[in-house]
Amino acid sequence: MTTLTSTLRGHSGSSIEPATPVKPILRKPVSVLGTRTREDTEDELEAPSAKRRKMVMFDESLNIVRDIGSKSLDDVKREVRQALERHARGDDEDYDTLKEVFSSDQNPDSSLAAGEDEEDEEAPRPGELLAYIVALTSHVPMLGRSCSGLVRSILKCQWLARDEVFARAYIQFLAALSSAQGAYLVQVLSMMVDMFSEARSPRSLPGYSGVSREIMRQRLHTGLRYLLALFPGARSMLLNLITTKFPYSEESKKIHVAYVDNLLRLREYSPDPRDIMELITSRVVKLDVEMQLDLEDMDDETTAAVMLQLKPSDVSGHYEGDETNDSDAESVLSDVSDLDEQSTRILDIKNRVEKLDCLLDTMFATYEPYFSDPDSAEAISCYEDMLSDFSNIVLPTYKSRHSQFLVFFFAQKSKRLTEMFVGTLFNIAFESNRPGIVKQSAVAYLASFVARGARVDNEQVQTIARTLLNYMDYHRANYEPECRGPDLRRYSQFYALSQGLLYLFCFRWRDLVNLELSSPRIDRDDPASFLGQDLQWMDGFRAGLQNNIYSKLNPLKVCSPVIVSEYAKLAHHLGLMYVYPRLELNKSIHLSQSLTGAYSTGGALRDTGYDPQDDKWTHLDPYCPFDPYQLPLSRRRLDEAETYIPWTSIPGLNRDDDDESDDGGMDEGDEDVGNIQEDTATDDENTYD
Repeated sequence: MTTLTSTLRGHSGSSIEPATPVKPILRKPVSVLGTRTREDTEDELEAPSAKRRKMVMFDESLNIVRDIGSKSLDDVKREVRQALERHARGDDEDYDTLKEVFSSDQNPDSSLAAGEDEEDEEAPRPGELLAYIVALTSHVPMLGRSCSGLVRSILKCQWLARDEVFARAYIQFLAALSSAQGAYLVQVLSMMVDMFSEARSPRSLPGYSGVSREIMRQRLHTGLRYLLALFPGARSMLLNLITTKFPYSEESKKIHVAYVDNLLRLREYSPDPRDIMELITSRVVKLDVEMQLDLEDMDDETTAAVMLQLKPSDVSGHYEGDETNDSDAESVLSDVSDLDEQSTRILDIKNRVEKLDCLLDTMFATYEPYFSDPDSAEAISCYEDMLSDFSNIVLPTYKSRHSQFLVFFFAQKSKRLTEMFVGTLFNIAFESNRPGIVKQSAVAYLASFVARGARVDNEQVQTIARTLLNYMDYHRANYEPECRGPDLRRYSQFYALSQGLLYLFCFRWRDLVNLELSSPRIDRDDPASFLGQDLQWMDGFRAGLQNNIYSKLNPLKVCSPVIVSEYAKLAHHLGLMYVYPRLELNKSIHLSQSLTGAYSTGGALRDTGYDPQDDKWTHLDPYCPFDPYQLPLSRRRLDEAETYIPWTSIPGLNRDDDDESDDGGMDEGDEDVGNIQEDTATDDENTYD
């Protein structure tokens, strides 16, 4: 086996002539015995040091070291060995100096700040530092626990910012260290994961040309891939590290995007790519919920101020900035002494919105190549993984606002993918062992997807509407014999199905009309042409809906008043049914009189903070997961693909309609790509969508 030392020989096989020895960096020992420092004896090693490790074959392609500068390798090796041997005997002077060789490299900016022309005579030259790395690689068996301080200094070395030769030699050192001293493997991996958050390139090091951020990341993942190949057992350690070191929500957009970018690179060669995508999805959902809660806590004036900050020009596809200008948008908040509390909050929420926007756009871009052929085995497998993350992370999370659009978007790539998504939602909605809250959420997702999905065809809309109606009939047959009146706690699943069908009807009523049996004067593309015509609805739809609406369960009393109101108006003008007398009668029914702990038992979507004397808590929450997508950068994908149905009222349907504008309660302002609609982003109770 060719050793790393052998690679220091020339291309022709002859040895390089030793250079003239220069003054060694390590000082000669003095007569006084050195003392061990606390740093040397700290025990921060987590992995077990154990039995003798098996021989590891290193990748010869990484051993490309040809020159080490003005000092011969043999001289450096002797100095390193002498320092380590004396350290083992308790004389730490040379050992401490060896640590300083690498410690001086940990903060290059500090030396540059004093003057780039000033050089420390004791500081190693670029070639000499490489020599120490190669020499230490040859002596890794001597770097036991007592040398942990030296190892920590080496692991903090600016190895990514140097040349390719140094980076490859350093990777070989990490591999040799992890092989000979297994207890250091966790520290090595931790050092590399810490670099995932690096969002900009450091200043050039003395003696080296500048290195781009992309080159640094390539080197980082070359080393990580190499270590994972050598030590398969490191996979679980790495997964734990990337989870615990994921940036906090308060960290900047650039740090989040840099970390996720590195995770996606890791995913390309990791044996557990599913775990990585699950981690990313869970953190994106967390950011999504936090942003939504922040928006809901703001008043209209503050919301408008956030909208002004979110100008289209502020958002670009290059998330991490230019190489020549690494200033971040969050730098505006670096000095908030001159900002009042309100201005600081506005900027903070604006940055949260942009952070989520960039991460979701990154995820859209990551998944897109898998669906170039949406019916391929690769696309199906990828979507199955997406559905798994959706079912386990997104769907059970109430208040998730934008994360769910990943499955929404890619489900419409083909009919088969649509059926997979719909089938998953049906399975969750009707599994008996699922919590009621999750089953209701699945129904809400199903209805909202069908209502908003532009590529859900007529046949699929009718099939899903008929299925919802059949399940309503099933629950009604079970509940009605003992029913004494509407009760959200007891019949929550029935009401969730009812509200889902009413919501679906408001958007897709044209797909529920049998055009072949209706008037020939109807133009499907002109909603107004349906008014005043004798419409023929799909088989059993009118009778089934009437039977459920006029049953003792009385869904119009429990379903969201905004959805019920819009349904009543459309059903009347389209000749489906006239429910206004029922609505008037419902005004005399007070559900709070019979409410006993409905929300405290998890019987509805909103389960905390209710007031039994307030009727609004007795109505089903108008939870519509696919309300208009509002993040300005990533929204372009939905717009370009034309996969989303915005709300539009029928012209002339409302008396106060002076034109074909929206009727105020739906997607008001939805046509403005740069806006986040207040109705949907900050108010989940008083708006339909």
